[in-house]
Amino acid sequence: MTGPNRWTGIVSTAGLGVLFAAAIADQAVALAGSWGVASWRLGGPAAVVVCVLALLRHRHPAWTAAGGLAVAAVAIVVARLAGLPAEPGPPMTLGLMVLTGTAVRVLPAAQAGAIAAAGLALVTGRLVVDPPDGTGGVSAVAVLSAAALAAAVVVGRSLRTLDARAATTAERVRREERLELARELHDIVAHHITGMVIQAQAAQIVARRDPADAAEPLAGIEAAGTEALAAMRRVVGLLRDTGDAPPVSPGPERLDELVKRFGTRGPKARLHAAGGEDWPPEVTSTVYRIVREALTNVRRHAPQAGSVTVTVAEEAGEVTVQVDDDAPPGPARPHHRAGYGLVGMRERVETLGGALTAGPRPGGGWTVRAVLPLTESR
Repeated sequence: MTGPNRWTGIVSTAGLGVLFAAAIADQAVALAGSWGVASWRLGGPAAVVVCVLALLRHRHPAWTAAGGLAVAAVAIVVARLAGLPAEPGPPMTLGLMVLTGTAVRVLPAAQAGAIAAAGLALVTGRLVVDPPDGTGGVSAVAVLSAAALAAAVVVGRSLRTLDARAATTAERVRREERLELARELHDIVAHHITGMVIQAQAAQIVARRDPADAAEPLAGIEAAGTEALAAMRRVVGLLRDTGDAPPVSPGPERLDELVKRFGTRGPKARLHAAGGEDWPPEVTSTVYRIVREALTNVRRHAPQAGSVTVTVAEEAGEVTVQVDDDAPPGPARPHHRAGYGLVGMRERVETLGGALTAGPRPGGGWTVRAVLPLTESR
């Protein structure tokens, strides 16, 4: 994980650790007043092990889940034979919920099913072997443990479904972006080849009159061929169905017009741009689309922003485009607010050999930044 996702993971893990510690301390206090602290000499260490495995679940979800269930199974059997408080207690159950839910969400279907079945079998087995309570019924703690593990399986399965839908949507966006980029590159290459054909015809005519004068059109053919090859590199790996729609419409409005139009209906917008006169068409169109997508996200997700700054610059053979807004941080600014539009933009940028990042600014607001190389494009 990098950037905002990394810090989100750290904060969530820390919060989960605090929750585990509170649950372990609470059970220790409860047992001290009933069974005595010595009665938890098995359950305490076992609960700590399961909770630690839960905190490490993202590194090895299969092994940590299997390990946590194994520890819980041993604790249940030993506690039953030794006459100790029944396990799993609340802290261990909480750790098992996290382990099981995560495994069901992220593991392959067969492994996820095995972990879910093992977890449910574990708590069901406790219901069978647990001694009845004072009224002759099943222990309430045992019932809560079974319900908690069942809920973890249901939540994990629901999150798995949502993840699959998100992945499908992201892949569709990437594919659409590849198709559109392929159409643009098709038009670019066709333009270069048409010029090469015209210059080749001119070279033939000139060569008949004076072969020495044919060098100039031949040099033009060479230059056009080099540009066509550079553009063709970007077609490699792109898919284009035979039933694709016709090429996209002519080029978009100018960047300054886009920013000006945004400023009339949204926050105040400023443009600082340099270069662009001799950029390849695919770079120019990508810069435009990045700015358009970023401005759309500001209007959609950060209407409280007071200003937006768009910066486009060329330096050391690279084009840098950056869009900054100053919206205050808050619940309306989740880390994923960029949506699927920037998924397509990232696909386009990476296809051109560049990189795109998006995330919150240290002092508030949001930044979208892309770097596109020119050396391979010219």
